[in-house]
Amino acid sequence: MGKVAIIMGSKSDFDVMNEAIEILKSFKITVEYDIVSAHRTPNKMIDYAQNAEKKGIKVIIAGAGGSAHLPGMVASITSIPVIGVPIKSRNSIDGWDSILSILQMPGGVPVATVALNGAKNAGILAAQIIGTFDSEISKKIKEYKKGLEDKVIESSKNLKKNN
Repeated sequence: MGKVAIIMGSKSDFDVMNEAIEILKSFKITVEYDIVSAHRTPNKMIDYAQNAEKKGIKVIIAGAGGSAHLPGMVASITSIPVIGVPIKSRNSIDGWDSILSILQMPGGVPVATVALNGAKNAGILAAQIIGTFDSEISKKIKEYKKGLEDKVIESSKNLKKNN
């Protein structure tokens, strides 16, 4: 099984990024996480991205607010898939600065981008990537999605029953 790395630009991003950690743990995927700032710790970021593959990391989820360079810079250094999570931070312009910084990558440096504060979906996407080569994880994803379907069907029944 592969490991997923979750990195974030600052401690204030943890509450959002914890959703990815929790969903990955629920699928029994090994997760490591750390604060890696593209602007304040660039050498750490470079080292992290260059050595991720050696550590068995198969997917990197990178969350950042404001100018949000972390996901793109990491993607420029590694061949491991990177999922970017734009975060609405204190100094954000309604999150649009983060969204566009992660979404608008130049050709050749892709970053899969989820919704603003969408760390849970980033975790699910990382699990789906792992599931392409790990049948146990693939099975857990299918069960999870079936659970989502069941909840909606149950809600629909209750709505009709109560009206």
